[in-house]
Amino acid sequence: MAGAAGNGQRPLIFGEVLFDSFADGGDILGGAPFNVAWNLRMLGADPLFVGAVGSDELGQRVRAAMVGAGLDTRALQVAPGAPTGRVEVTLEAGEPSYDILPDQAYDEVRAEALEAVVPERAPLLYHGSLALRSEPSRSACGWLARRSERRFVDVNLRRPWYRRDTVLELIRGADYVKLNLDELRELADGSDDLARVAGLFETAGIREAVILTAGTAGAGIHTRAGDRVAAPAPDVTDLRDPVGAGDAFASMVILGLLRGWAWADTLERALDFAARVCTLQGATSTDPDFYAAARARWEG
Repeated sequence: MAGAAGNGQRPLIFGEVLFDSFADGGDILGGAPFNVAWNLRMLGADPLFVGAVGSDELGQRVRAAMVGAGLDTRALQVAPGAPTGRVEVTLEAGEPSYDILPDQAYDEVRAEALEAVVPERAPLLYHGSLALRSEPSRSACGWLARRSERRFVDVNLRRPWYRRDTVLELIRGADYVKLNLDELRELADGSDDLARVAGLFETAGIREAVILTAGTAGAGIHTRAGDRVAAPAPDVTDLRDPVGAGDAFASMVILGLLRGWAWADTLERALDFAARVCTLQGATSTDPDFYAAARARWEG
């Protein structure tokens, strides 16, 4: 069984909220942790998103979007002097290229401002690796981890904002680690991918499970006890945009952990939801019917 993490309690979702900024002047709200918090809320959970925005127009847009989705804004800090996160996106021969900017508001989350809004014990903390690239956000995440029963790390390697040894230290002792095949091969040594997973358990001291995604090939969940479940990705006949598929997958895995689903059920539902998100233009939707249809697949 996927371990229950305290049904009815609030998971903490920590990290970047940002806008993908395009050359035509368009800005799309996102950031992996923000997408996860959004999905969880729209799927019926009650996450607490912990992050920071600037005292600018983009920060106001983030807060308004959270209010509209019913997301609690009490742990959304304002970082004076730092802009709301942005990633500059350019298209080269039809393929997107990303410039992740330094010194953004999500780098400035401060632990001392969290004590009044974060519960003494949370069932689970989710975070990635990008928002831990610098202080004080790294220390704030560590503070949250000490108040959480379990920790779920979603590896997101973004050049030039990581070093192999630093990322391995960030995931050390995590209960669950999600990463894709390229990230596994970057972080772990071994004769094949199964050997790399086994090595990652040992070198990083992962307590419960490694969750390995492989795009259209599907995904697998490997437990420290030696169990493994795997499944192919569903066919997507009306694919529009693969952006956010990994965040959707992580959202459903977290929901499975909170509700005590079996790993096989969790994997099937995570792959199904990720495929559904690929039919959207963007990583999330403001349409409650989209999420209601996803919930009906496993609540019915």
